[in-house]
Amino acid sequence: MGEKTMSENFRSKVVTQGVQRSPNRAMLRAVGFGDEDFNKAIVGVANAYSTITPCNMGINQLALIAEAGIKLAGAMPQMFGTITISDGISMGTEGMKYSLVSREVIADSIETVCNGQNMDGVIAIGGCDKNMPGAMIAIARMNIPAIFVYGGTIKPGHYNGRDLTIVSSFEAVGEYSAGKIDDTELMAVERRACPGAGSCGGMYTANTMSSAFEAMGMSLPYSSTMATEDDEKADSTEESAKLLVEAIRNQLLPRQIITRKSIENAISVIMAVGGSTNAVLHFLAIARAAGVELNLDDFETIRDRVPVLCDLKPSGRYVTTDLHQAGGIPQVMKMLLVHGLLHGDCITITGKTIAEILADVPDEPPSNQDVIRPWHHPMYAQGHLAILKGNLAPEGAVAKITGVKNPCITGSARVFDSEEECLDAILAGKIKAGDVIVIRYEGPKGGPGMREMLAPTSAIIGAGLGDTVGLITDGRFSGGTYGMVVGHVAPEAAVGGAIALVEEGDSITIDAHSRLLQINIDDAELASRRAKWQPHPPRYTKGILAKYAKLVSSSSVGAVTDLDLFNE
Repeated sequence: MGEKTMSENFRSKVVTQGVQRSPNRAMLRAVGFGDEDFNKAIVGVANAYSTITPCNMGINQLALIAEAGIKLAGAMPQMFGTITISDGISMGTEGMKYSLVSREVIADSIETVCNGQNMDGVIAIGGCDKNMPGAMIAIARMNIPAIFVYGGTIKPGHYNGRDLTIVSSFEAVGEYSAGKIDDTELMAVERRACPGAGSCGGMYTANTMSSAFEAMGMSLPYSSTMATEDDEKADSTEESAKLLVEAIRNQLLPRQIITRKSIENAISVIMAVGGSTNAVLHFLAIARAAGVELNLDDFETIRDRVPVLCDLKPSGRYVTTDLHQAGGIPQVMKMLLVHGLLHGDCITITGKTIAEILADVPDEPPSNQDVIRPWHHPMYAQGHLAILKGNLAPEGAVAKITGVKNPCITGSARVFDSEEECLDAILAGKIKAGDVIVIRYEGPKGGPGMREMLAPTSAIIGAGLGDTVGLITDGRFSGGTYGMVVGHVAPEAAVGGAIALVEEGDSITIDAHSRLLQINIDDAELASRRAKWQPHPPRYTKGILAKYAKLVSSSSVGAVTDLDLFNE
């Protein structure tokens, strides 16, 4: 569609109201348009409701509230659906290969409907992990007025005096396999881990991305940490709808909000809250869609100067509803702003700047809580998402180093060509302290789909090996993963990256302090192995996974599917 202004859109609707437009108008009348409605802004409501996952099962009610709010604000809503995949349900199965693919499907579907129907703006409402980056990629591409509404976080489950999340269930499997708990306790955790509607409750990928979007200015203040089932989530959704209509009138466009500075703000908040490794992949893709220069080294630059301020799961103690009660993302942002680590002049969807929004937020968090640490006593002095490079990852890799006693390990490689092979070995007790697990051919092309490795990493934690075993992969990790793990290794095995050349027993070093990932063999031996390497045949030759494998780029540039399509 290009980047039409509202006046251009209106011209296409109003000036051409002759005979040739009557069939179009007739169809709109059938869906509720009256005579007076044809001169109003048409606003898409991208509704990611489904009962596939608790993350999205509360969204339809929010979409109906948004629809009503748009009408009250003087515009005409048109609701349409988009998809979701539940990472937590598909985890550890072939189905997980479709998860990252769904990000592209969501982006493409929203772009297709909004551009195909010539909409003046869109409110996107999502819950599960890929809903958010998928929607934001589409919003950045189209550059029509837009706002994102997070479906909300789940409230924690409870068992034996501790809060539970979905990751508790995965770790319980590892504990059960290691003989630490019995079948009764395993089932007790499973039954209580997810008590209702909402996205996974720690600072996992969904809550990381919602927090980042609030920091970037594309969602309302405080909205990113609200619980799905609380009334304030409905109120915030209605306010979001009204603000979007105002943004359409003022032609406040996404690319005025999604800038280099606002993305830096988002990354700073991701570091401060201890967010998911997946945020790296997603923001590389969002930046590209918005025409903003961003690369892996930028994450390392921000990590170096931003402390981890929040004690949140998976490696910490608290869940996202606790963060909300402690002051939410505005409190974290105000601390960063006061200390010169946030761009206060960035405009937001409210029409106000970040500094204006945060004006009345205290400089320090409340003293009667310890979810958000005071500035002088952070969880960690530097951010937790480290970018590692070396002969195993010349394009880069991402390590999440919070909760790790010693983020340096040199050990013997235990090599697996799939997640399933690795998990079987862990559960059978074949992985020992000092091992460095290598899971390869699980990258964007090789998987295809770059599966998350929550099952193996949770099994390692459950077996009590989290501080003594390393794991590297060209796949991804769940936002719930922690330990000495390195993902997004690029180039991936499927295209002949060095991870494909590792042999059982090789010495591998992971050194987060030096940001190093290397195989400890000489260059001549590595070159000899490379000369003998042959690519694996594609795992899929038809359907969406085959198309994805053909189109997808390296994880080091966001695993996007539209990179240099015409410049190969």
